[in-house]
Amino acid sequence: MPPALSVNVNKIALLRNARHGEVPSVVGLARTALNAGAHGITVHPRPDERHIRRTDVDACAALLAEPNYQGAEFNIEGNPLLPHLMPIMREVRPTQATLVPDDPNQNTSDHGFDLTNPQTVAELAPIVAELKELGCRVSVFIDPDPAVAAAAPTLGCERVELYTERYAQAHGTVHAPRTLERFVETARAAQQAGVGVNAGHDLNLANLPDFAAAVPGLLEVSIGHALVADALEMGMSGAVAAYLAALGRP
Repeated sequence: MPPALSVNVNKIALLRNARHGEVPSVVGLARTALNAGAHGITVHPRPDERHIRRTDVDACAALLAEPNYQGAEFNIEGNPLLPHLMPIMREVRPTQATLVPDDPNQNTSDHGFDLTNPQTVAELAPIVAELKELGCRVSVFIDPDPAVAAAAPTLGCERVELYTERYAQAHGTVHAPRTLERFVETARAAQQAGVGVNAGHDLNLANLPDFAAAVPGLLEVSIGHALVADALEMGMSGAVAAYLAALGRP
């Protein structure tokens, strides 16, 4: 089965926040993406609400609770070590909680958690346990490193999400084959450890087909920036259709 597509709507919120009001509509375009075949919606609320706001999280949760979308996934990402995120998780109880070690001042995520570090595991383990008690599937953002993927069971998470910026930068260069192989090795290590594999960050229509074809057992990709940029030309429905095709889905 080809990977599922979760559409990250943060960049829609960023554009909306440039003016007062609700144009473009985060929940409206999320609905369009789901109607076009997307398998889920991702949001990454940050403490300063520079894009996704708390009200957007609630609106997307309400959308995904509608009868037409109850099979779709709601994925909330963020740093659980910051005080804003866990209250959201406790109230919303998303399908999937993706844990990302981003700093409040970062423009975007730029690294994953090191699950070979005992201190990191000690900090995250009770959070993972609580999220699982809330009914969330837990995914942890990691760099492409087989040792890190193999250590995921010590944390109790069900999935890891491969941070794919390194792959995106290497795509189309002489470094591409070896870089992609590192992701393949990491995915295999995760699977051997009994952990599912997601991926995201800087994936686009040019580099996604090679990645999806090569990485074994890839379950889901979360894509926002490139998909929203393509939607400016194709429309949201057209962009979702193009990304589904890039994943090998009809």
